[in-house]
Amino acid sequence: MSDPTVEAAAEIFSTALSDLRGAVEGMSADELNRRPAGEDTNSIAVLATHSMHSTRAWLSVAVGAEPPARDRPAEFRAVASKDELLSLLDEMGTECVSLLDGATFDPDRTGLAPWRQGPEAEEPVPAAWALIFALVHLREHVAHAQLTRQLLDTS
Repeated sequence: MSDPTVEAAAEIFSTALSDLRGAVEGMSADELNRRPAGEDTNSIAVLATHSMHSTRAWLSVAVGAEPPARDRPAEFRAVASKDELLSLLDEMGTECVSLLDGATFDPDRTGLAPWRQGPEAEEPVPAAWALIFALVHLREHVAHAQLTRQLLDTS
């Protein structure tokens, strides 16, 4: 029998991934890498790269898997073509689905998030928090990418 919490998470993830693909598809490399309001804002390439790395990392904590190596600052310097971004979404999407596939959710489990800064890197994170954060954070950045796409489509 599958875990209903994990099933719900997988469904939310799948919808978010499809929406993120929609923000990328049909865009030129220039559009995907444009920072719409200057260097202090994020491009669609950055949003897609960061959100996928973050989601994979937090889902690992949520299901008790070994967290992947992660260079979070590099995620915010990402530059990519449409094909590169779609490949990243496919590859990391598969990894995220694999983490959830057959997982049993234990909300009392804790794990570490070594990509965090300072003392937070050594603080245990509850699995429930990690699962909710992974999905909320992903949806937040999907919405950012969709809004950025709308800005670029109208300019």
